[in-house]
Amino acid sequence: MTESQSSHPIVLFDGVCNLCNTSVRFLLAYNKKANLLFCPLQSAKADKLIRDLNWKGEKLDSLIFIEERQVYTKSEAVFEISKHLIYPWKAIYHFRHLPKRFCNWVYDKIAKNRYAWFGKKTSCMIPKSDWKNRFL
Repeated sequence: MTESQSSHPIVLFDGVCNLCNTSVRFLLAYNKKANLLFCPLQSAKADKLIRDLNWKGEKLDSLIFIEERQVYTKSEAVFEISKHLIYPWKAIYHFRHLPKRFCNWVYDKIAKNRYAWFGKKTSCMIPKSDWKNRFL
């Protein structure tokens, strides 16, 4: 079975973004089922996942969530990921009822300014030993 056929949902994230790395640590803490897997967008494994899915979406500088071979991006990815968290964070999923255009506008505003607002690393995060099995 390839990683793109994994039974576990996969979060592709910007591995050098401080906001993204903090978000991954948050997800690791509040995904009590420990079913989410993670992979930096800058990795060869992320490239392979995208190729295996034959995905032709927007450029790969956004959060990407893969579940059951379905690809989600931007605010839709955030909402789908939130289903895998414990309460109260799971309630974020209910915000999907807001207009998608508005949600993606907010997402894009944060994404565009993430390096200026939160900083950037020179290399991808190295996961703690407890989390190594959650990273591809």
